[in-house]
Amino acid sequence: MLSKNMIVVKKAVETIAKNAKVASIFVRNQSAFGPDKIVKSPYPNVEIPNMTVNDYVWQNLDRWPERTVSVCPVTGRGYTYEKAFKLSNSFGANLRIKFKIRDGDTVAVMLPNVPDYPLVVMGILEAGGVVTTVNPIYTAYEVQRQLQMSASKAIVTLPENVKTIKDALQLAKLDIPIIVIKTNGIAIPEGTVCFNELSEDGHVDTSVLKQVRRTANDICILPYSSGTTGMPKGVELSNRNIIANCEQINEPLVACHNETTATHQDSVMTILPFFHIYALSVIMFHKMSQGIKMVTLAKFQPETFLQAVEKQRTNVLFAAPPVILLMASHPASSPKTYEHLEVVINGAAPLSPGDAERFLDRAQRTMDFRQGYGLTETSPVVTMTPRGLGDYSCVGRALPNTELKIVDDRLNSLGSNEKGELLVRGPQVMRGYRQNPQANADSFTDDGWFRTGDLAVISEDGLVTIADRLKELIKVKGFQVPPAELESVLRDHPSVADAAVVGVPHASHGEAPKAFVVLKNNAKTDPQNIKDFVKERVASYKRIEDIVFIDCVPKSSAGKILRRVLKEQYC
Repeated sequence: MLSKNMIVVKKAVETIAKNAKVASIFVRNQSAFGPDKIVKSPYPNVEIPNMTVNDYVWQNLDRWPERTVSVCPVTGRGYTYEKAFKLSNSFGANLRIKFKIRDGDTVAVMLPNVPDYPLVVMGILEAGGVVTTVNPIYTAYEVQRQLQMSASKAIVTLPENVKTIKDALQLAKLDIPIIVIKTNGIAIPEGTVCFNELSEDGHVDTSVLKQVRRTANDICILPYSSGTTGMPKGVELSNRNIIANCEQINEPLVACHNETTATHQDSVMTILPFFHIYALSVIMFHKMSQGIKMVTLAKFQPETFLQAVEKQRTNVLFAAPPVILLMASHPASSPKTYEHLEVVINGAAPLSPGDAERFLDRAQRTMDFRQGYGLTETSPVVTMTPRGLGDYSCVGRALPNTELKIVDDRLNSLGSNEKGELLVRGPQVMRGYRQNPQANADSFTDDGWFRTGDLAVISEDGLVTIADRLKELIKVKGFQVPPAELESVLRDHPSVADAAVVGVPHASHGEAPKAFVVLKNNAKTDPQNIKDFVKERVASYKRIEDIVFIDCVPKSSAGKILRRVLKEQYC
């Protein structure tokens, strides 16, 4: 048996070897730009298994049946992999038998990060269903819209969300089952079905799942994103999309996990919400496929989060900038808090090198701190910095099987160190937006490149730096807030004739929505009245911080709101 010192030396040697391999790859490929100025991944292509996500996740179950798959650090409630597999199968069978869910039917999941989340999602997939994830702090208006757009046949939630969902169903004139997870012994609300009874049903005939006929190319996940512009749209992600991205981030030089063995299991803190594709794919699906433990925090409270990082011996953390900033500055954080952390990956929005260094200074230890880049439409990861790079200003290089291109506003290809829109092509790119041919035409070029709507620069050796956003989404705490959605809500106010919304810098949120409102003739109201109107209809992070009354909204000849003009004049 190796001594502790020998293990440390062994790890150091492995790290040096990996870093040398990184350097050798990129020296051999001095220029990442190929014909037509296309940037190919420097990594070898990966093979993409021809299967469904649920089969992919469970394929190595026999290697870690007794390992923990998910656990709540507050209550200690959780599941082993073997238990999760059995419960999700029973739930899936009951979805088909009792609720008549059939192949391709959509089921909504409106949950915070509870230990049951993986069981719910896997059960839906095993039943042949499609999962659409809903933010649990959405209002009835937002839930109504997603249930209608996704044509959901059922919804899974917690007791505290039932009233919102019932209000949403009334608004939508829908009658679908509400399945509720019982987490604290309290009786479930009237008119709902208990998830626990469905999943713990020992008499259900699970052989009904043999009737499911789903393929790698079928849609399995239907998140909603604003894409490059406008209102939320259903993003059709296939089994192949998700599995491709899982295999891509298994590339040894970018992998963020350790192998699960008889003596080791990574502990991953899941503070990022599972309703977002970043956590759903990169954390849930991928980490389950590797037998890793997910520590699920249902509610973000700084002290609880920091205590859990330490007590759960968290060694892998995926985060967004607000979390990193908190970890660098909160009084309750100390080097002891982060004594087990080995890998920290920032995503969802860029983090400055200075902020990364402040966090590392607070941690007072060497760790693998990296950044990645992706979108809901790319399942989500496009690029990631390799191990040992140590450059916090970029988001790394293209993953295996991925091609990149930088173009100008006429889609002409640009070269190294030239700023333009980033285009992506690869197996992780979505099938398209659901029932939205115009959005698909706007988002894909004629030769199949996906337009990210982000301005970027690619260095000669293939390192990508995100420079700015072409799209007008507002990033609040890492969440996307589409101006068009807020403008639509504002125009519903009885005193508002027209409105425009832009993002403005915010000290702790990154950005915040600011509205410019044109009142109807003779209308009299005040900013607070309009803020309260919006507050009732949108999630808390979408709330408008400031309102300015103006005479008219500046628009182009085509009727497009000139947000740049508003920013120049008022921000």
